[in-house]
Amino acid sequence: MKIACVALILCSTFSAAQELPGALNDSLDLARTKTYSSARVSSGNRFVASNDDSKRIMPGETLVMADLQGAGMVSHIWLTVADNEFAWPRLLRLRVYYDGYKTPSVDAPIGDFFAVGHGSERNVESTMIRNSSFGRAHNSYWPMPYRKSCRITVTNEGKRMVPMFYYHVDYRKYASLPTDTNYFHAYYRQERPAHKGENYAFLDIKGSGHYVGTVMSVVQTQVSWFGEGDDLFFIDGAKKPQILGTGSEDYFNDAWGLRDSTSLWTGTPIVEGEKLGSRLSAYRWHIPDPIPFTKSLWAGIEHSGWTANPDGTVRSGFEERPDFFSSVAFWYQQGVNEGLPEPPYGYERLPFGNATQLTIQNAINDVTTEKGNASVLKEVDWAKDLLFLEAEGAGAKINIPIDIAETGQYELIGLIAEAPDYGDYTALMDGEPINIDPRKAATSEIPLPGPEIYFNYLPEMYVARDRTLGMVTLSKGRHILTFVCTGKDPRSVGYNFGLNDIVLERFVQTSEPADIVSAPESLDTNRASTGPVYRGRPLAYYLTKLKVADGAHRISLLYTIGEFGSDGSAAVPALNAALADQSTDVRAAAVASLAKIGESNPAGIPGLIRALIDSDPRIRGLAALALKSVGPGASPAVAGLATALSDSTEFVRVAAAEALGAIGPGASAAAPALAAKLADKSQGRIVFRSCMQALGMIGPNAKAALPVLEEIVRTGRPDSIAAQTILLIEGKEVPTYY
Repeated sequence: MKIACVALILCSTFSAAQELPGALNDSLDLARTKTYSSARVSSGNRFVASNDDSKRIMPGETLVMADLQGAGMVSHIWLTVADNEFAWPRLLRLRVYYDGYKTPSVDAPIGDFFAVGHGSERNVESTMIRNSSFGRAHNSYWPMPYRKSCRITVTNEGKRMVPMFYYHVDYRKYASLPTDTNYFHAYYRQERPAHKGENYAFLDIKGSGHYVGTVMSVVQTQVSWFGEGDDLFFIDGAKKPQILGTGSEDYFNDAWGLRDSTSLWTGTPIVEGEKLGSRLSAYRWHIPDPIPFTKSLWAGIEHSGWTANPDGTVRSGFEERPDFFSSVAFWYQQGVNEGLPEPPYGYERLPFGNATQLTIQNAINDVTTEKGNASVLKEVDWAKDLLFLEAEGAGAKINIPIDIAETGQYELIGLIAEAPDYGDYTALMDGEPINIDPRKAATSEIPLPGPEIYFNYLPEMYVARDRTLGMVTLSKGRHILTFVCTGKDPRSVGYNFGLNDIVLERFVQTSEPADIVSAPESLDTNRASTGPVYRGRPLAYYLTKLKVADGAHRISLLYTIGEFGSDGSAAVPALNAALADQSTDVRAAAVASLAKIGESNPAGIPGLIRALIDSDPRIRGLAALALKSVGPGASPAVAGLATALSDSTEFVRVAAAEALGAIGPGASAAAPALAAKLADKSQGRIVFRSCMQALGMIGPNAKAALPVLEEIVRTGRPDSIAAQTILLIEGKEVPTYY
């Protein structure tokens, strides 16, 4: 109840500022007449008879969640996602743009914005953020006011399709906003490792406003307690911090270390201890104590703590450590801030910049067991399969082969399911525990805890919680990962075990590169937007830099050019040239930007048609999405898109169908190919629905598909929208909500 009350107070601030004061003691401002109107945009399907209320997001695609016009304020965002890519909350990028600016004021991974780092799902119970359903239901109550417009997008910067993305955006419409209304901002940054000799910065900006929150995440690259670092706030150019803390746990309002907790203003949804590779994620909302600034703000924290010698003895109780830090800073500011560097893209935001997700069920023929039987359970939870051990009791084992392509040090993550009949397990690599703390006790002879036990009982099935199994050096070749049952929760009705996937992250201790795309040193953050400018720079600046850039700089610049959208047509020749590059990452960045340029990209169509047969499925899918964004003008690509309907990768087939639908009546030549996919029962649900939707958008020119659609209606195939598609093809009215 307290959480709801505080959120109501915060969200009523802007309405109260426009209403007459009075003596009525109504702290929630509920009794007064409201001067705004309420509205919502959502992923809901406008067709009355359809329950397909989610959106799909292909790799590299940007979904526009909301495009709001006029003065208003976003009061609440809810979303939930069904995705089977590891760390998807770190790979999906949330951005919020105000008043026509191309620079986003909110730019952060979805997970970190919703108070949980590392691409993990966890529950959070706080004033401004609430995550429930084991972290799958995300709610934000940050008020986001705007004077002219607000556009909210999410970009899939991963390598797999997001099959279901549901959302609500609740907002208020105002006649105008008070002149002293500030804009809400949130910004993600990282250092891998934290820079030696410098404190870690959450935020370093110029402007006027107030700081309201921090989400901080850490991966330990050494054992022992990382968090002796003090929080520091330098306000308006001060040489010494006006706010100086006493330790990392103290900043997050805990003491003597950090532990799993969530509460109104502070919490730590992830705390894994002090071992090599252990992860932490914590939040701190400065709602009762916002930190105002009038000229500038530097907010950050020291990265110092306890360190150990190779033999496990204590080396220091306060020494700078090279742990991996990432964070989101939250603040309100006068005007839109354009003075921050471009955050890293996609997999570069993962803790080690790489991740190999092993579909472990494919190894079923090489799996061995003791005191139990192994099998594969299909589609257990929204396209997630499980390697399942039906265990007889304590001592049951499942041995899983892991093939290592290159000798090195690896962090192992297990995506472990939880259920009412599951037991407690520990992990071994080649017969040895892999998560032992090597330190000697600092203050006594009591040994530190042994291997972690994963407690997998849950009253309902959940697939799957990410568990750090440990960091270990592995030689090239085959290794055996073993899970051993140690017992069970008294409430569990079995000792079973389920594993969705195993993730390998190769640990490479390298310095984070310098900011790849940075804004000018000084910006007028209150200026009116007068032309196509991104992070304070015009398109010509990025094109000039692109001519001399290479490696990661070139890739980042190619992605950045796409942020100019329809104003980026001058970049089409450079992007087309990049489509011939030998690097798949370069080609992917180029075609992703072409997709954002959209209808302004007719000159890029020949290159996109060639990209439909690229060797990399990610690029083939992005090419189809780019053609989709061109719309009816992409009709020369119909033959290539019809061929792509038979691509070996599902998300390419889906993107091709969506592109044909966007072309509309001009794609009638592809109607037979779309109808053939509907008759092919081996096609998955998403391809099936995408092809039907495409036929409906082609309309009367798709009459050749009517027989197969009528057969689908007769057989009553589940999740079918065939009846609606038939109405569209016949040119008849379809009942809709709007």
